[in-house]
Amino acid sequence: MTDQHRLDKEFSMQRWVSAWVGVGSNLEGPAEQVRMALGQLDRLPETRCLIRSSLYQNPPMGGLDQPDYVNAVAGLLTRLKPRELLNELQALERAAGRDRSKEARWASRCLDLDLLTYGLATISDDELNVPHPGIPERNFVLLPLHEVAEHLCIPGIRSLSVAAQSCDREGLLAIADS
Repeated sequence: MTDQHRLDKEFSMQRWVSAWVGVGSNLEGPAEQVRMALGQLDRLPETRCLIRSSLYQNPPMGGLDQPDYVNAVAGLLTRLKPRELLNELQALERAAGRDRSKEARWASRCLDLDLLTYGLATISDDELNVPHPGIPERNFVLLPLHEVAEHLCIPGIRSLSVAAQSCDREGLLAIADS
């Protein structure tokens, strides 16, 4: 057996894991930024983007004076480990011009990619929190998730359907596809 054959066999034995990613922007043509990022997710190594929600416009969090955001979610299948996937998402953010070291919390950004879930894993450390702790409070995450995966199981959230139906929808507008 050749080395390449062994590598191919090992690669094919790695399991695919579902992951959900939140995509947002409020700078430099936010709807286009989100659409481009959704397209780039399918080009990540060992990852396939299977489904995307509609785009939604919403007011910014944190009470800062800044433009509205455009948000969506994407459902992935990946063979990457959680931190590898996070690193790939942050590389996409950097390529779009984001510098996390220079921004304030809830500041405007050209691209924000959040790893919302990774299978049924629960991870909590300095670098990664999965499921994303903001899911239950964010209508711009709950409603897009509910749109494309209403029966999704998220550790710590009893029912995505109930959470989505009971969340405040004020300020959230679906954007017509163009």
